[in-house]
Formats: sequence, C-alpha cells, structure tokens
Amino acid sequence: MADIHRKNLLPSLSSPFPEPQGHGLLLTSWDPESEEQQDAWWRGLTDPEFGRWNTPLKIVRDRADARASLRSKAAGTANGTSASFRITDAASGTTLGHIGVNEIDHVLSVARVGYWVLPEARGGGVATRALAVAARWALTDLGLNRLELGHALGHEASCRIAERCGFRYEGTLRGAMFEQGRQDAFRDVHLHGRIASDPEPELRA
Repeated sequence: MADIHRKNLLPSLSSPFPEPQGHGLLLTSWDPESEEQQDAWWRGLTDPEFGRWNTPLKIVRDRADARASLRSKAAGTANGTSASFRITDAASGTTLGHIGVNEIDHVLSVARVGYWVLPEARGGGVATRALAVAARWALTDLGLNRLELGHALGHEASCRIAERCGFRYEGTLRGAMFEQGRQDAFRDVHLHGRIASDPEPELRA
C-alpha cells in the first residue's frame, strides 16, 4: 500500500517536458534516438576529466551504450524520479553538456544534482549557469525543499561552482563514492546543500 501511495506522489515530467532557461542557456530534453546527441553523451562520459572525478555504474563505451543510457534517463524522467537536461546555448541550440536532478524523493522533498560540460564548452561558466537555472527550477517549479550536490574530495572546481550557486558546504562523507575507474574502492565526498528558503545567489557576469 505504501508503494502505491509513493508512486502517486511522483509526477511524470515527460509531457510536457520542462525547459528551464536563463543566463544564456536553455535546458531541454535529450533525444535517445538522435545520433548527434548520442555522440555528445558518449563524448561527455568518456572525457578524461569526467573520468577523473566520476565512475558511473554503467560504463558508456560506444554509441549503442550511449543510446541505452539516454533511454534509461528518459525512463527516469517519465516516472518522475529524475529530470535529465541537455545544456544548450539558448541562441544557437549547441549542446554544451548535461545536468540532472536525480533521485527525486517527493516524500522527503529532496533530490541530488549532478552535471558535466563538454571539453569545448569549458571556461565560459556553463556549469555554474546551468546549476543556477536547474536549482531554481527544482526548488520552485518542481516544489522541492532541498537539493544536494556531492563531489569527490579534491575537486576544487566543483566546490567553487556549488558555492557560487548557493550550495553550502555541509561536511565530508567518508567512502561515499567510487574511486577513479574502480567499483571496488571508495573515496570521500564533499556534501553541499541548498534549501528552498535560501536566498537566490547573484551570479557575477
């Protein structure tokens, strides 16, 4: 009975799919059947800088893996447990990266956010701007009370991005994520959090 009640609290996000925008960006849905977007997804998840700080549960090795991974993301959006956004330039539509509002729990009103930016799009504040847009959407339109952001200890760039977007450092979680390239060893994680009542951060131009 509890499981049935819980499912009723998870609204579908797929129709219509939200398209938050701001700071020169449009966050839109990924198309699992688009070869261009499969390629962008594959490049993002096989980029050495991504691999330095993240070890996915399922490794994306080729376009078929990318399509399966994107279909899984679309399923999460359809059942309301996550929202996966393709970060695009609002003017040109160019794919810049990915940001996801993941593990959405409408009972506890909390979710976890994660992102990556394609190598050619780095250096222009894309991650900061996308996180600001996604966080505002999740804490207002989606109605969540709390967002969490965790990154590997030592990832100073992610620390700065989190703090710029109003995610306060809340502590270090011991052994909370996989070591680089391994699923049999673990490393510590910096936990940042932001709640709906926190003031909206002012991003520097």
